[in-house]
Amino acid sequence: MKKAYKYISLALAVIILAWVLIGCSQPEIVSIHNPGNGDNNSEDYIDLSAEMVPLTETPAIFSIPVPVASGTQTKKNQKSEIDHSNTADGYIMVRFLQRTTKQLRVQVTGPSNVTYTYTLKQNGDFEVFPLSDGSGSYKIGVFEQIEGTRYATANSATITVALKDEFAPFLRTNQYVNFTRDSNTVKKAAELVKDANGVYPKVEAIYNFVIKHMSYDRDLAANVKSGYLPNLDAVLASGKGICFDYAALMTAMLRSQGVPTKLVIGYAGTVYHAWINVYSEETGWINNIIFFDGRNWNLMDPTFASTGNQSAEVMKYVGDGSNYSAKFLY
Repeated sequence: MKKAYKYISLALAVIILAWVLIGCSQPEIVSIHNPGNGDNNSEDYIDLSAEMVPLTETPAIFSIPVPVASGTQTKKNQKSEIDHSNTADGYIMVRFLQRTTKQLRVQVTGPSNVTYTYTLKQNGDFEVFPLSDGSGSYKIGVFEQIEGTRYATANSATITVALKDEFAPFLRTNQYVNFTRDSNTVKKAAELVKDANGVYPKVEAIYNFVIKHMSYDRDLAANVKSGYLPNLDAVLASGKGICFDYAALMTAMLRSQGVPTKLVIGYAGTVYHAWINVYSEETGWINNIIFFDGRNWNLMDPTFASTGNQSAEVMKYVGDGSNYSAKFLY
């Protein structure tokens, strides 16, 4: 009887996990061709895979580093500008200079040779992209759509990065984890940790808020499109989201309080998913199990913990780090 109950419990856990992961599905792989010489009729194409995610009254607010396009080191042409003045702080900034209705992409490839593909907005404003691989050599590419899945190179640069702080990319805002000092997300985080002293109490307060405040948005999950980016204040206000929203919200809250946090995109089992890892001086990067015993935090998956109502079966699955495979860090 005990064995039968065990198998039934495991089956229920799998069903719950599968339901939660609807909308955090396999990444969309887009075959993008780029005529290297700018000739639309050229047969000399480069394959470019686009893989984007479809996760007190006056509280003290951590001194949030604000990214800035300093203009001291740039690669600029008529179409776009790559500002790499502040790579030591873990980011670059890119903008498109011409009006266009075409889709735009930015690719960042670092020392790990993993290529990060982002959508660049068409409004002419600078956007922030993290240097997730740390110190080393990076290739930056800006691409403009020609037609359909064919893109042409609008700008490119090769840069050498020497970070001042290895945690810099995971303390700042970027396109995927977008917040400012005035964000309601930041203000809420400060309110939640007003009595917290140290990394663990901060993580506990924010984590407990997110898993209790948020519910899974099945409508969004069914209709989310490639290139989706969380609007964190809107997610906070609605209390609903998909895995990307859960992970980005908690990442922003923790970063705003000075806790190095990685938004991780990868696989939970065989399904595309988002979760977070955090850093503490005592334990280093925490990424193995979800349970918090007053001292140890590991692999924090707020989506599962919220939607699975923290059932023992779900928590056991989440707590097994072998079920997770990281692909991208933001």
